[in-house]
Amino acid sequence: MVKVAGVFHSVSKHITTERLLTAGTVLVLLLLWFTVTELKLVSDILVPSPQKVIKSFFEIAKDGYKDNSLLTHLGDSMIRLISSFLLVIVTAIPLGLISGYNSKIRAIVDPLIEFYRPLPPLAYYTLLVLWMGIENSSKIALLYLAGFAPVYLACVSGVRKIRNDYIDGAYTLGANRRQVFFHVIFPACLPDMFVGLRTAIGVAYTTLVAAEMVAAVTGIGWMVLDASKFLRSDIIFLGIIIMGITGIVIDGVIRVVESKVVPWKGKE
Repeated sequence: MVKVAGVFHSVSKHITTERLLTAGTVLVLLLLWFTVTELKLVSDILVPSPQKVIKSFFEIAKDGYKDNSLLTHLGDSMIRLISSFLLVIVTAIPLGLISGYNSKIRAIVDPLIEFYRPLPPLAYYTLLVLWMGIENSSKIALLYLAGFAPVYLACVSGVRKIRNDYIDGAYTLGANRRQVFFHVIFPACLPDMFVGLRTAIGVAYTTLVAAEMVAAVTGIGWMVLDASKFLRSDIIFLGIIIMGITGIVIDGVIRVVESKVVPWKGKE
């Protein structure tokens, strides 16, 4: 009991230290930002003060930006992002697992993924707009394509990393192909799968600004782009901070789900 208590105390101390370091990093960055703007080392047009950004936040939260509330901008961006992410989950995960399990299917799908994956999103966004129009469907499709490849490749990699003796052992115990897939392959791929999901949400979020460049009048990314036309660096900073915070929250949700679904990760 004493040994177990000592282990828990050590882990708790380690986590506390990490949190203090994280908080310290954030405080140092905020202090540096405040100092630079207070000493006027950089033009206020380029780097607004924290006070100015906070003031802009309350103004937009109260009066909105360009006839739409802050919640509308954030909500529309989240609808586009979450919709595309759900589509990635229901398509990229099954296809990635099947491709990793079956080399013939992988030979068919891989060339398509490897062809479009390196392309800049704006390179094919114009085609999506021509095919699907300027409404949300083309924007969701762009985010979907951006997030599909990381999840697909992570699932394929997860399947191919599974040791053959795990699969052979399951067959020896009388499992059929379906049971091997759902009870051996799928659980073993979960850690890689969640890495792919976290990567995908990050890639999709970075593509969100590009998705809201064309014929959008709402969205956090559109707000940042529109503010840049008028040199409103305070709104640009505000939009970037909001995107960063919401990105951290979404990633945190995925990590919580991962800790529940894959409790053995890091304990092998």
